[in-house]
Amino acid sequence: MRRRTRIPPSPLPQRDGVDPVRVRLPFQQEWATVRDHLVARLSAGDGVIDAMLDAGLIVGADGRAVTADAPYVPGLYVWFHRALPDEARVPHPVEVVYRDEHIVVADKPHFLATTPRGSHVAETALARLRRDLDLPALTAAHRLDRLTAGLLLFTVRPGERGAYQTLFRDRRVHKEYEAVAPYDPAVALPRTRHSRIIKERGVLTAREVAGEPNATSLVELLEQRAGLGRYRLLPRTGQTHQLRVHMNALGLPILGDRLYPEVTGPEPADDFRRPLQLLARVLEFTDPVTGHTHRFVSGRTLEAWSAYDAWAG
Repeated sequence: MRRRTRIPPSPLPQRDGVDPVRVRLPFQQEWATVRDHLVARLSAGDGVIDAMLDAGLIVGADGRAVTADAPYVPGLYVWFHRALPDEARVPHPVEVVYRDEHIVVADKPHFLATTPRGSHVAETALARLRRDLDLPALTAAHRLDRLTAGLLLFTVRPGERGAYQTLFRDRRVHKEYEAVAPYDPAVALPRTRHSRIIKERGVLTAREVAGEPNATSLVELLEQRAGLGRYRLLPRTGQTHQLRVHMNALGLPILGDRLYPEVTGPEPADDFRRPLQLLARVLEFTDPVTGHTHRFVSGRTLEAWSAYDAWAG
């Protein structure tokens, strides 16, 4: 059994709240040089890796630039900063609801991703909070979809992150969501939806399939007017797009959903109209480090309920 190697600290600082990329060379040596492996592994354009090596932008654990002819060493770590994409700024702030020496609880707006991924890197809740709060070690304990607004838990100390992530893994966090969707008197509520949801890699939407249920949501109607309902959603599990899939399966697709019941995108990156009317309203848990009981409530409102014409316009 191979002994687990300790990952050395990054020799590069963050940039705009974004960590450098870390690559470990596999132990199956198939390449003569570090350069050959990076070219084969990374989805970079022609000449990009060579240009980065020539400019000294790829470094080893000692901070020294990796040369183009550096021999391949199995298990070696290298770091570099990715070129940041040209991102449209989400025109809404990330509100800090609570902060202590262990956690930060933030109220995320619609359209802002939780953590850097794909074309959303610096314009993410994590990167913004790292910059705004001067907390470079801040990490996310869980995630919300980019189109969903509401409460997110972040950890201040890397060594404590696992304890908070375990809360979500073991379903010891009480979460309540709010949604605006069509009202249908034929749909008897409250009701619990059990189903099996799968999300295939490369496919935008998740879907229900036959088989043992892996997703459970409680749906309650809070109030209704003018053909719309305001709903409280309590997920018992955390499958991808679970609440959106379950509401759509009930014939109550959430307003502003660009995937369910049908894919209507892609939308321009700077189109922030008609946000998905789904909000992570309540987050409640017992702090695994301090033992304190926390209950946080989002201060955001769903515009399709409070001002439908403004949302629809």
